[in-house]
Amino acid sequence: MSDLILGIESSCDDTSAAVIRDGLLLSNVIASQKVHEAYGGVVPELASRVHQQNIVPVVSEALRQAGVGKEDLSAIAYTRGPGLLGSLHVGTSFAKGMAIGLDIPLVDVNHLHGHVLSHFIREKEDDEVPEFPFICLLVSGGNSQIVLVKSPFDMEILGQTIDDAAGEAFDKCAKVMGLPYPGGPHIDRLAESGDQTRFRFSKPHIAGLDYSFSGLKTSFLYTLRDAVREDPQFVENNMADLAASLQHTIIEILLDKLRPAVRQTGVRHVAIGGGVSANSGFRKAVADFCDEAGVRAWIPARKFTTDNAAMVAMAGYFKFKRKEFGDLGSAPFARVSI
Repeated sequence: MSDLILGIESSCDDTSAAVIRDGLLLSNVIASQKVHEAYGGVVPELASRVHQQNIVPVVSEALRQAGVGKEDLSAIAYTRGPGLLGSLHVGTSFAKGMAIGLDIPLVDVNHLHGHVLSHFIREKEDDEVPEFPFICLLVSGGNSQIVLVKSPFDMEILGQTIDDAAGEAFDKCAKVMGLPYPGGPHIDRLAESGDQTRFRFSKPHIAGLDYSFSGLKTSFLYTLRDAVREDPQFVENNMADLAASLQHTIIEILLDKLRPAVRQTGVRHVAIGGGVSANSGFRKAVADFCDEAGVRAWIPARKFTTDNAAMVAMAGYFKFKRKEFGDLGSAPFARVSI
């Protein structure tokens, strides 16, 4: 009998549902929220309200696209955290109610595990997946971590940010430039036509494999502030070069820690995950590094880089096979480690 898992993701501002059968993806539906663009960032209260509007039609569409009925499901996997509590409560409550109504197991998923295990999502039977152990550089708006993945259930953080995350640096610097939210994609687009050596920004000197991006943000802000005093049109006249130089600096910071992590662990497989792994410059830099180092690079499809339920269903599938079921009394959590 097939294992059919419904995944539900609602950790931030994307409502998503996906269906996986025996590890093979059948559907992955995402409803994004445009309401936050006017505020320059996600407004938690608005996010939770829109999740309430979206979750029923999104789950229904995921089941329809998968060609299955709710009575066919083996279990429901949902994101328990980390994330925005109001948003998580919507997905958690819906998943619990549906599991109770169908009398099937409930599987709670760590959102970060989902990003790491997104590399095991298969759309075709012959799709390849990483070998254990592998390193995953998990980079998003809230996390920048180097994770040694020994199995779906054994992950060790080798290094992580001590302050801000890389994705936050992209978005905050983009906001200073007057770009819309989310700023990361706009930086990526502008950087394509810019000179990445035009401007130099501060790079941190942090011991070990940990990251820091607060100094970079301050350096970027001060560079713009001082230049605008002399030329009020400085940002407008240098958009592409600023974007390219910023992106290059962030990628250098990320790779400066990834290189020694690969040497120290001796792993032969390196993966990236999280929203920043959609950045074209970052994807190329990691692919080039892996080629030079003689290790296998795992670069996810862009549709699996941002928050999505396919990764939740995949992580839930691994736990379901071990019969690691969730507790109906478990509450969502805003913060947690790998």
